[in-house]
Amino acid sequence: MTQRQTARIAIVTVSDRASRGEYEDRGGPAAEAWLREVVTSPVEIARHIIPDGREGVAATLRRLAEGEGTDLILVTGGTGPAPRDETPEALAGVIEKELPGFGEEMRRASLAEGVPTAILSRQTAGIRGACLMILLPGKPAAIATCLDAVFAAVPYCLDLIGAGRIETNPARITAFRPKG
Repeated sequence: MTQRQTARIAIVTVSDRASRGEYEDRGGPAAEAWLREVVTSPVEIARHIIPDGREGVAATLRRLAEGEGTDLILVTGGTGPAPRDETPEALAGVIEKELPGFGEEMRRASLAEGVPTAILSRQTAGIRGACLMILLPGKPAAIATCLDAVFAAVPYCLDLIGAGRIETNPARITAFRPKG
């Protein structure tokens, strides 16, 4: 299987208020800035803002993974305990394999940063076909903390599932790929 040399990345902000234009999306731009600082290989990045809600989020994830051939989807928002926070449930209905270690490590990193409410976040990750989906918090500082904590594993995960190849700036994040 040949890996595509330009990875396709989607950043999906899940927010009722941002989707209506009542609130400035800061999570999506923060995730994109982080990626542009860390990823050195060619990538296409597309940002989307959608309302909260299980069905709409699930439909967007399916469309991006299947219809648009996206390799990596970063989803910000909708991971808390509020009634409209249904992003993890939407992801669960879309993925073929869950990767709970991502959520465990992101919560651990946030707790280490002194954020006691990190235990309320229901971050996780999963795979559908050749697409890795990672749920992130919505706050820019938390997005950076979480991506710093897990991104070293992302390029190898993409290799394993046959997604587009991603290289990183080793001064920022060293992508881990086993030797041999």
